[in-house]
Amino acid sequence: MGNLLCCIQVEQSTVAIKERFGKFEDVLEPGFHCMPWILGYQLSGHLSLRLQQLDIRCETKTKDNVFVNVVASVQYRALADKANDAFYKLSNTRSQIQAYVFDVIRASVPKLDLDDAFEQKNEIAKAVEEELEKAMSAYGYEIVQTLIVDIEPDEHVKRAMNEINAAARLRVAANEKAEAEKILQIKRAEGEAESKYLSGLGIARQRQAIVDGLRDSVLGFSVNVPGTTAKDVMDMVLVTQYFDTMKEIGAASKSSAVFIPHGPGAVRDVATQIRDGLLQASHH
Repeated sequence: MGNLLCCIQVEQSTVAIKERFGKFEDVLEPGFHCMPWILGYQLSGHLSLRLQQLDIRCETKTKDNVFVNVVASVQYRALADKANDAFYKLSNTRSQIQAYVFDVIRASVPKLDLDDAFEQKNEIAKAVEEELEKAMSAYGYEIVQTLIVDIEPDEHVKRAMNEINAAARLRVAANEKAEAEKILQIKRAEGEAESKYLSGLGIARQRQAIVDGLRDSVLGFSVNVPGTTAKDVMDMVLVTQYFDTMKEIGAASKSSAVFIPHGPGAVRDVATQIRDGLLQASHH
């Protein structure tokens, strides 16, 4: 009905291409327009100015001979002031963009190893965007943004990369565990050394206290009992300790059996042996 009345309506974010006798005449903005067909005017078509997105999957090979699928996403739109170029110069905009993307990716990725390709996704995307912007601006299109969404190696390569990462992590974990065990052993050895040192100090002090006590006992006994010598006192002390030791061994229910000479004539021998051992140690 609008055509019969020579009237057309152009929607928002869209422009219409007006021709006269088959030749480009004007770009019609959104709104209401008269199109007197009897004067040779006609509507050739519409062009969307909305932002559009094209997802492209490109197979290529890296420098280390790994085949990968590079997934790129291109966001573009037609420019209103170049609508006639966008409408007439390209018959298939998406195919044209895809061809440029393929060209740049297949020129860039083969220069990189697989690991470098993952690290330099932004650089690849920038190179694609620069090439597209330079090429598509002549056709009335603006490249808003280009993204390298993903780089997908072959499944076998993925599995191998995962195994390499797992092995590396296991190696790091083993090193950390070994280091922890090393530190634990060092600390345990330091603790044992410190314990033995302190134990030695305690034993030395204990023996010193025993020696001091025996000396005081001998001196006191010699003073209070005239005519006794230090040897007599030491013999009596040793005999007393001997019987105390035998009493403790006999009283302990779980003590090990100790076989030593303990006859009446053996007491003096025990005292002599102990005294001689102490005297020899003091001479050394």
